[in-house]
Amino acid sequence: MDRTLSYTDILKQTVQTAVADQPRLQAVTLYPVCDTESGHFLVLATGWDKQRWMDTILFHARLVGQQIVIEEDNFEESLVESLMASGVDKEDIVTSFDRPYPIDPQIPLKY
Repeated sequence: MDRTLSYTDILKQTVQTAVADQPRLQAVTLYPVCDTESGHFLVLATGWDKQRWMDTILFHARLVGQQIVIEEDNFEESLVESLMASGVDKEDIVTSFDRPYPIDPQIPLKY
């Protein structure tokens, strides 16, 4: 099975679902950003949170080879759980604080 294609689809669906499922309690808008060519998948939050302007990355994952590198996951209920529930192997998910630096897409990240 070509995991790269299916992981791309899973990441895209997870990011889009996370944005659609968020309540609109504040004047903050969530935007899904899915760049399948570079392998970057993000959720951006922009708008007013009470009296403060907010422009931040809530979630950022990169598809590197056959693995997903989680750079940022600021959701109360981690999107990593959603990825695993959608069929991503736990061994194929690497968090940014668990990986060696710098990351080389040619070197598999096996732990």
